[in-house]
Amino acid sequence: MSSLTAGSEQLSSRARRQNALSLLFFLCAAFALLIRFTVPPQLMNMVVNYTDEGGPFYAKLHFGTYAIFLLTPLVLFSRPFLLRGDEIGIFKVLLRYSVLVLALVPYLFAAGRAGASGFVVDTYLVAGAAGLMMLALNPQARRALGDVVLVVLILSAAIGVVEVMIQHRFLPFTENEPEFRPIGLAGHPLALGGLSAIAIGFVASTRWRIWVRVLSILILFVGIAASGARTALILTVGEIFILLLFVRWPRLTLEHQRQAKFVVLMFAAIAGMAMIAVLFSAGFLNRFSNTIFDANFMARVTIYQVFGLVSWKDILFGMDANDLLRIVNEQLGLPHIESAPVVFALLFGIPVAILFFALILWFIFRLLHDVPLPAKVATAVFLLASLSNNALSSKTPDVTILVVLLLASRKPPDVSPSVVFERARTQSG
Repeated sequence: MSSLTAGSEQLSSRARRQNALSLLFFLCAAFALLIRFTVPPQLMNMVVNYTDEGGPFYAKLHFGTYAIFLLTPLVLFSRPFLLRGDEIGIFKVLLRYSVLVLALVPYLFAAGRAGASGFVVDTYLVAGAAGLMMLALNPQARRALGDVVLVVLILSAAIGVVEVMIQHRFLPFTENEPEFRPIGLAGHPLALGGLSAIAIGFVASTRWRIWVRVLSILILFVGIAASGARTALILTVGEIFILLLFVRWPRLTLEHQRQAKFVVLMFAAIAGMAMIAVLFSAGFLNRFSNTIFDANFMARVTIYQVFGLVSWKDILFGMDANDLLRIVNEQLGLPHIESAPVVFALLFGIPVAILFFALILWFIFRLLHDVPLPAKVATAVFLLASLSNNALSSKTPDVTILVVLLLASRKPPDVSPSVVFERARTQSG
C-alpha cells in the first residue's frame, strides 16, 4: 500500500512540474510573440540599425526574432510533448519549410546579397520557428496564444481609431504622408489595415461570446477604415459577407439558418451604409473621395517597368537590394517598392523567386488543413492584400502572425487512444 501511495505522489508531483513548466513556456512564448508583434521598426532603429543602412548582420534581426529563436529549441527539447492525428504531418511541414528557408540564407551570402537575407530570416524563418514552438505546446495553450495575438490586433485597431480622432500617433513614424494616417501598434498604416483584416476572420473562429466577437469585428473594421488601406477595406467587406453567407450557425436548422442569415444580411447592408456615411463624415474614408486609380495605385503598376531597366543577368540571378532601390528612386521616381513579386524576382533571380514563392504558398496551404472556414477566408484576404504592398517582401511579422493564428484555430485532432499511444510511443523512441 505504501509503494502505491508513493507512486501516486510521485506521479502527482511530476504532473505538477509539467503543468508549471507548460505555464512558464506559455508565458515566455506570449512574451516573445508580443515583442515581435508590437515593437515596430522605428523603435528598433532607435537602438540598432535595424532597417537603416549600415551596421552588422546581427543588428538586422528583430529582438522578438531572437526571443523566438532562443525559446523554440527550449520548448521542443526540454520535455516530451504529444502530437495527435495530422499534427505530425504539420510538424514535418514546419521542419521542411524551415530547413528550405534556412538554405536560402547561405545562397544569398554566397551571391553577395547578404542584406536580403535579413528579411528572409526576420519574416519567414522566424515564422517556421514560431510554428514549431506552437506545436510543442498543448492545444489549450495554442488557442490561448491565438487569443492573446487577436487581443493585441484588436487593441492596435482601437489605438489607430484614437490616433485619427486626436491626429497624433503614439509610436514614432518617420515616413512622410500626404495626409494623417494612424499606425496603431503595427508600425505602418498599411500594416494596421492588413493585420486588422486578417484578424476579422480569426475572431469569427474563436469561442468568444457572440457579442464580444461582433464588437471586436466592428473595432477592427473601423480600424481598417481609419488606416486608409483601401485594398484591405474592400477585401474586408467581401470577407464579412462571405462569413455571413457561408459560415454555419450552430443550433439552427438549415431552414432557420437561411431565414436568419437573410435578416442579418439586410440589417448588415443597412447598417453598413449608415456606417460608411458616418465614416465619411468623420474623415476616415478620405482616400476614397476621388478614385482608387490614383498615384498610389499607378505606383504599383509603374514598378513593373523596372524589369526594362536592369540586365538579363539581374533578372535571372538577382541583384543587390540597394542597387535595385536606387534604380527605382532615380529612374522611376518611386520612394518604395510596394510589390512582393518585383522584390522576390530581382533580389533572388526569377528561378529562385519562383521556387521561394511556391514554397510559401505550399507552406500556407498545408497549414490550412483542419482550420475553420473563417480562418481560410482570412488567409485568402491576407494573400490578396499582401500582394498589393510590401508586406511579404520586408521585415514584417505578418507571416508569423498568420502561422500562429492558423495553428491556434485548428480543430482538435479526432483520433482513437490506440493511435495516440502508437504515435506517442514512436515519438518517445
